[in-house]
Amino acid sequence: MKKTLLTLLAGIMLASTSVLYTSCQPKSGTFEIGDQKFLLNGDSFTVKAAEVHYPRIPREYWEHRIEMCKALGMNSICIYIFWNIHEQQEGVYDFTGNNDIRAFCKLAQKHGMYVIVRPGPYVCAEWEMGGLPWWLLKKKDIRLREQDPYFMERVRLFELEVGKQLADLQITRGGNIIMVQVENEYGSYGEDKAYVSAVRDMVREAGFTDVPLFQCDWSSNFELNALDDLVWTMNFGTGANIDNQFRRLKELRPNTPLMCSEFWSGWFDNWGRQHETRDAKDMVAGLQEMLDKNISFSLYMTHGGTSFGHWSGANSPGFSPDCSSYDYDAPINEAGQATPKYHELRNMLAQYNGGKPLPEVPVAMPVQTVAEFQMTEVAPIFDNLPEPIHSEGIKTMEEYDQGWGSMLYRTTLKGTDSQSRLTITDAHDYAQVFVDGKYIGKMDRRLGEKVLTLPSVREGAVLDILVEAMGRINFGRAIKDFKGITEKVEMTTIAANGEAVTTELKGWDVYLFPNTYEFTANKNYQAIADTKAPGYYKGTFTVDKQADTFLDLTTWGKGLVYVNGHCLGRFWEIGPQQTLYVPGCWLRKGENEILILDIKGPQDNKLCGHDKPILDALRNPVPASHREPGTVLSLKGEKPVLTARFRAGNGWQEQKFGKTIEGQYVCIEVVSNQKAGDAYTAIAEWYMLDAEGNRLSREPWTIQYADSEDKSRSNRTGDRIYDLQESTYWATAQGAELPHHLIINLGSKQQLTALQYLSRMEEGAPGAIKEYRIYVKDEPFTIVKE
Repeated sequence: MKKTLLTLLAGIMLASTSVLYTSCQPKSGTFEIGDQKFLLNGDSFTVKAAEVHYPRIPREYWEHRIEMCKALGMNSICIYIFWNIHEQQEGVYDFTGNNDIRAFCKLAQKHGMYVIVRPGPYVCAEWEMGGLPWWLLKKKDIRLREQDPYFMERVRLFELEVGKQLADLQITRGGNIIMVQVENEYGSYGEDKAYVSAVRDMVREAGFTDVPLFQCDWSSNFELNALDDLVWTMNFGTGANIDNQFRRLKELRPNTPLMCSEFWSGWFDNWGRQHETRDAKDMVAGLQEMLDKNISFSLYMTHGGTSFGHWSGANSPGFSPDCSSYDYDAPINEAGQATPKYHELRNMLAQYNGGKPLPEVPVAMPVQTVAEFQMTEVAPIFDNLPEPIHSEGIKTMEEYDQGWGSMLYRTTLKGTDSQSRLTITDAHDYAQVFVDGKYIGKMDRRLGEKVLTLPSVREGAVLDILVEAMGRINFGRAIKDFKGITEKVEMTTIAANGEAVTTELKGWDVYLFPNTYEFTANKNYQAIADTKAPGYYKGTFTVDKQADTFLDLTTWGKGLVYVNGHCLGRFWEIGPQQTLYVPGCWLRKGENEILILDIKGPQDNKLCGHDKPILDALRNPVPASHREPGTVLSLKGEKPVLTARFRAGNGWQEQKFGKTIEGQYVCIEVVSNQKAGDAYTAIAEWYMLDAEGNRLSREPWTIQYADSEDKSRSNRTGDRIYDLQESTYWATAQGAELPHHLIINLGSKQQLTALQYLSRMEEGAPGAIKEYRIYVKDEPFTIVKE
């Protein structure tokens, strides 16, 4: 009897446990493509996604940021998967701590949020090398984002690892993942459907077979790589003509659901350029228009966060490194606080919540000020050199198996009686030159600086070239971005007969300085005397509580900051960013350690913490202007190779010359605009076509002259016409009169057969050109004093 009773009780307990276990399991569902709509569990569903990036947020704050997105009125979270932060060494994968993407997705599910996953392999995101790992460049002939066997092998292995983390979180398996992206904006890189198809197959092999796969691009280029079995989505920004953005897609697929997979809420900041902001009203109006038209969206960014460590990238053409702050002028600011833009958007989205009230806005994380303190110890770089590696010729950082940081190249010089010229081809990215320990000058890659004048030197003088690597280029073909000195160093002297003699310098001792806390901490620190030398600085500061602050570095030069072992990111005196965000969760009550690498040396070794950031204090803007004050273009005696007109409206236009024209300099003369009587002119993008009708590479392009530029915004200068970004553009200043002139230096003589022009994407194409002339010359155009 006792045995029977025990057996019965055990059965009851087992059944109860089974019921309890079953009731705790997330329910499976479906997310599918319907007729002009998405279907969630069979019902019409409009995606309202918030783009946030887990590496740009301390893990301790993930849940807060997700709750902020939900309270804003979003129903989904959109995330990139950053390959290079998960596989920092080839074959060594890390999905723990701040890299735990599975935990992030489950936190979103806890708060009733769906997830859209974008696993690359390329993500852009103003992130180091667009998310590709630096170690790929150890294979110097690698073809990135193409069907290079080694590249594709590594992509496949990484996607399989992502699948191990996330595939079972698809909605059909009880998770919250509803869509997965294939590659990213590939039309801005090239045309290769076979490559995109191969990446699609890898994503499926990784286990993402239950939810729709999609690819995103711009309306002007999505057809180049569009695959028949993927959902097609568009990317565009505030103020865009939304109907025009989807016009071609609706022609090709009248029954497809429409989605803007990146609706840009703001923009990112570059060192040496003005802080970017976008109008809240334009953002809210665009999102409301899409909701009224049943168009889904992902708001890029809803919360930008911070590119901690060395993870900020750089834009191209040219080299324009990104700031550490990724505030993005987003509705949720860098520190996770609700902005006025947040509240405007929330008020609108509350009308589209099915009649239910939105959750309360979470309380912001506490902030604090930190009283002024000083660094107390220093380890000068030149007194703390690691063991050198000898090399006869120049090698890049990657060839020394280093991914990030700085390098010192050292050799000895032959004596000279007069000045000589030092040419570095090329220093990536910021080089400082010293002779016998004396600072001679710098070479800034942003400015195209490659040559310095050296004074006369003694026989055996020591030449030091300290090169700091900033973020690798994250956009366009230039993502194959080697660091250190990439080719050679030459010295040009004048011989007794007056001839210039150029010699390539050899016999280098190379010192490596990786960007790690351990390397920075392990130095011979001594009390600061009176030095402003490049070096490592150490100090402490005290706080009463764990609360966020913004570390003020306005008196410091250029480098990186570590607080309690956490790297806050890069700083640079040129701005516009002058503070670094310090999450309170990384602080300790009482004493906190701070280490600073300053490769230039500070003007004053003091610091303090503010309760608000400084993101708009710009010094030495680049470029200030593409026109010297008091100068004007002279076209006297010049004859145009083309006189024509563009049609009104948005979209790309092409004009053939009718013959092949040779030249290096192209002058665009704007005679009239589509809006009669309006002299305001804008060009979003511009290409020249070669003799075979292909687009010329724009990597070597520079602007020789622009008669007028809107200097109130950094993304309105002449070089914006070839920056691969359709939402940035050259714009003339208000009040500037026609005709307008913009001169492009193609970098070398080219054969030209046609041009391609893109007006602004906004409705009505503000500043669109009507009548124009094109001039082409082998040598620069004549610029004269007014």
